[in-house]
Amino acid sequence: MHFDDLLQAATQIGNMSALEQKTATMQFPANWCQGRTAFGGLSASLLYQAMRQQIEPSRRLLSLSTNFVGPLLADTGFSLHVEILREGKNSTQVLAKAVQNDQVSVIVQACFAKARNSGVHVPVSKEMTLKPVDPRYTLPFKSGAMPEFFQHVDLCPQQGGMPFVGADTSHLGGWMKLKHTPAQLNEAHVIALTDAWPPTLLQMFNQPAPASSMSWYLEFVQEPQLGANEWLGFEAITHHCKDGYGLEDGSIWSQSGELIALTRQTVALFD
Repeated sequence: MHFDDLLQAATQIGNMSALEQKTATMQFPANWCQGRTAFGGLSASLLYQAMRQQIEPSRRLLSLSTNFVGPLLADTGFSLHVEILREGKNSTQVLAKAVQNDQVSVIVQACFAKARNSGVHVPVSKEMTLKPVDPRYTLPFKSGAMPEFFQHVDLCPQQGGMPFVGADTSHLGGWMKLKHTPAQLNEAHVIALTDAWPPTLLQMFNQPAPASSMSWYLEFVQEPQLGANEWLGFEAITHHCKDGYGLEDGSIWSQSGELIALTRQTVALFD
């Protein structure tokens, strides 16, 4: 099942009333898992897609905050509940939850807003440092050695190291795209792809050990205007790590070098 097929199921639920959403369910296959739970980028993007249906098109996504509360299991029905917290003149605050077996698995809160006239303009203060993408260096999928969802994405690393190599650095960067070209590359795809990279700190582990994203925050600098088969750039650094928790920041770029979004997540380490 391709990513856009799952988005379509979330779209249908998002168009339902709150009462209908309580009984409507969807599923995803095990090849979209990361360990025993759904790939985090998938669950966050499904919730975004459901809430997007209830927002007027003139309001673009500004920010998306995701908390992974518990596992979201494959081949098991779950529901998507969307609640408009507040809709003002210029912005809308929305909450969405993925509920499975009567328990909340993932929570997403997002802010959408329309453009307003303002005399204040500050240009982007950073530049992408990635080299042009070379698809020859795309990582091959190795079943059993990589998360199952990895068979759906292409990653082409340029900065940092692979997980569990005892690296001295904690920065990470490269290019990313879906293996199956979507009809249109939009925010839902950017959300999913951003989470496809391993935490920046895994490369510092000397041997395989788990790590888990606890909270994740995305801010969209602009509404993406991207080609369907375009590569996206990813650059991330670790700001701090202590007592088993790390904080990392990253930037998402278009293939032409435009800043699309900023990402930040808190990661729990179990080394």
